[in-house]
Amino acid sequence: MAPKASDEVENRFFGYFLTARPKYEVRMVKTVKFGGSSLASAEQFRKVKAIIERDAARRYVVVSAPGKRFSGDEKITDLLYRCQALAASGRPFDADFSKIADRFTGIRDGLGLDLCIEAEIDEIRSRIEAGTSPDYAASRGEYLNGKLLAAYLGVPFLDATEFVRFRDDGTFDDDATQRRSEVLKTYDRVVIPGFYGRRRDGSIRTFSRGGSDITGAIVARGTESDVYENWTDVSGFLMTDPRIVPEAQTIETVTYSELRELSYMGASVLHEDSIFPVRRARIPIHVLNTNDPEAKGTMIVPDSMAGDKEHARPLTGIAGRRGYTVITLTKDNLHNELGFAYRLMGILARNGISAERMPSGIDTISLVIDDKRLSGKMDQLYHDIMIECSPDTVEIASCIALIASVGIGMVRNPGVAAKLFTALSEAEVNARLIDQDSNEMNIIVGVEQRDFERAIEAIYRAFA
Repeated sequence: MAPKASDEVENRFFGYFLTARPKYEVRMVKTVKFGGSSLASAEQFRKVKAIIERDAARRYVVVSAPGKRFSGDEKITDLLYRCQALAASGRPFDADFSKIADRFTGIRDGLGLDLCIEAEIDEIRSRIEAGTSPDYAASRGEYLNGKLLAAYLGVPFLDATEFVRFRDDGTFDDDATQRRSEVLKTYDRVVIPGFYGRRRDGSIRTFSRGGSDITGAIVARGTESDVYENWTDVSGFLMTDPRIVPEAQTIETVTYSELRELSYMGASVLHEDSIFPVRRARIPIHVLNTNDPEAKGTMIVPDSMAGDKEHARPLTGIAGRRGYTVITLTKDNLHNELGFAYRLMGILARNGISAERMPSGIDTISLVIDDKRLSGKMDQLYHDIMIECSPDTVEIASCIALIASVGIGMVRNPGVAAKLFTALSEAEVNARLIDQDSNEMNIIVGVEQRDFERAIEAIYRAFA
C-alpha cells in the first residue's frame, strides 16, 4: 500500500522516492523513537499509540524510560541509578524503588492492560539488592516501558540485547551490531527498548545518557528505513536560543553538516553520537513533538538532499558559547618563517591544550582556547611560547564568547557577511575575532562576553 505523506516538509524530500517506482511497489518504512517525556504517563502512552496507528509506515518503535510528568518530578532512570548506588553502599533504597514500581504499575493500570509486571519488578529489585551493575539497573526503565508499550499496541517486544553489541571493554561494536540488526527485518511491527545492549559475556551495557537516540538510529539503519522520526516534547529545533530570542523560529530543514556545526557551538540539538548510524546510511531524521503531532518539526537531511534550501534563507541557525581566551601572537614576516605554526602546536600538545580555532594573518596567528582547557596552564604556556617562538608581541584577551552563524546557503548568497557585521555594528558590538571555515558554511565571531546575548539577538533579527 502506498504511504500517505501529509507533511509538506517530508514530501519535499521524499517526492523523488515516491515517484521513482510504480506506486504499487512502494512501502515506506519508518523507525520512530519516543523520548522519556513522550512516555511518562498513561496519558502520554495514548498519544503515542495514536501517532503510531495514524501511519502504517511507523513499523519500528524505540522507547525511552519514563521521564518527568511535571516540574519537580523525577526521571525513572535517575531513580534506578540512585537505587543501585544506595544498595552498593549498603543503604536502604525501598522508598526510591517504590516510586519506580508505582510508576510502572500506574501506567499499566491507567491503560487497562492485563499484563503482570510485578514479577519482573521484583526481580529487578532483587538484583539491585544483590549488587548488580549500574548499567543493568539503569537499563530496566527502557526495558519495562518497552514491555508496556508492546502490550498496549498489541505487537511483539524485541529486547535490544538481541542485536546491540558492545565489546568486552565497554565500547560500542558497530560492525557486530549491524550484522545482528538483520533480525529486525523479520518483524512487521515491533517495540524495542533504547539505551542499552549487551557485551559478549551477556552482561548489560548502556550508552551514555540520551542513548535511546543512538538505538533509534541503529534500528533505522538496520531496517533501511526511509526516515527516522524522533518524537520529543519540542516542535523541532529553533534558529537560536529562545532564552535570548523568545520568538525564535523553528528550523524547517537542516543538513547534517549544519547540525554538526550548531551542536559543536553549543546548540541543544541531537548529539553527534546519536545520529552517526543514520548519517552514514543517508537516512533523514524528522524531529517531531508528541504533544503537537501536527507541527511540521525539523527535518535533518544529508547535504546532497538540501535541494532549494541553499537558495532560500542563507542562515540556518545561530549558536554560541562563552568562556574563551584568545592569545594573539605578532611577528614580522611570520608568514615566511618555516615551522612557526608547527612549534606552536607542539607547545600546545606538550601542555595538554587544544585550540578551538587558529585564525591567522600575514604577521599574526591567534589561538582560541576554551578556558576549561587553559585552567592553571597559562603561565607555563606563555613562557614556552616566548622561549620557543620568540614573537614580537603577545596579546591575551579573556572573557571572550564565540558565536557561529551557520548556513549551507552562505556560499551562494552574496552579502551575508556584510549583513552580519552591519547588524553587529548597529547593535554597538565589537567583533574581537573573525573566522570562516573553508567550506564557507559558517562565520565565527568572537565578542566580549558582556555582548554575547546582544550580538546573537542582532544577528537573528538581521536574518530571520
